[in-house]
Amino acid sequence: QVQLVESGGGLVQAGDSLRLSCAASGRTFSRDVMGWFRQAPGKEREFVAAFSGASYTTYYADSVKGRFTISRDNAQNTVYLQMNSLKSEDTAVYYCAGKVAVIARKGTTADYWGQGTQVTVSS
Repeated sequence: QVQLVESGGGLVQAGDSLRLSCAASGRTFSRDVMGWFRQAPGKEREFVAAFSGASYTTYYADSVKGRFTISRDNAQNTVYLQMNSLKSEDTAVYYCAGKVAVIARKGTTADYWGQGTQVTVSS
């Protein structure tokens, strides 16, 4: 059974940093695209960042470019999201995703999802 387990969410102030982690088990994602999506209250889930294990290409939503960095450790089957200069509009539940489909350099959907971790940024 494939599982993606996120950790690292929490309550921070605007301008602070957080690092999210996602540990995968049940299959290896070393050649797949892994990524992060988020969903704010009352809004649809949106793409945040992705990392191709095959090409080592990274993809970012315009809203986080320059502030967030996605990385991965294939040996640990883990993907990370370093979030700096957090803003109140970054408040959302963040979901780890495995086998992300990327179209026009943007993640659209995924085959596997974590349960989500809450990130709350107070202004």
